Amino acid sequence: MIRLDRTQLLEYAGALADLLADTVNGGASVGFLAPLDRAQALAWWEERAADVAAGRLAVWAAHDGDRVLGTVSLAFPAKPNSRHRAELVKLMVHRDARGRGLGRGLLTTAEGAAAEAGITLLHLDTETGSPAEQLYRSAGWTAIGAIPDYAASPDGELRPTTIYYKRVPATALTR
Repeated sequence: MIRLDRTQLLEYAGALADLLADTVNGGASVGFLAPLDRAQALAWWEERAADVAAGRLAVWAAHDGDRVLGTVSLAFPAKPNSRHRAELVKLMVHRDARGRGLGRGLLTTAEGAAAEAGITLLHLDTETGSPAEQLYRSAGWTAIGAIPDYAASPDGELRPTTIYYKRVPATALTR
């Protein structure tokens, strides 16, 4: 698993696009409607490069050769009163790689990096009733509620979204 800088993100953009398309076309709600074609997914990832370069976004990729099997990102707010928190976004595992602990590994990586960066609070949203909820709950995340009809699923159906948070203990590096 590697944290991607701007150059690496652009190098891996095609493989990340394949992962994003697989995730969306497999029914996971990560902000896109199906069918998602590779060109749309590639453009979306390439647009993230500026945020990575500016430090507004951290992206990790788990790969096997040139194939990206999973990814997770942390989005950092720009507001001065929000620098202690980050949003966990786009945790995705390719359908072929699920059930092997990769999602847990990506989540652990992001949480550890957040702690090392001095982040003390993480938050995320996920489709209510999705398999992702089991992962977050088992990893110690706390659900604070659901918003009805918050986002459309890949097939266009409005679905509720559950908001989660997790306090991140400071590491020895940040104390």
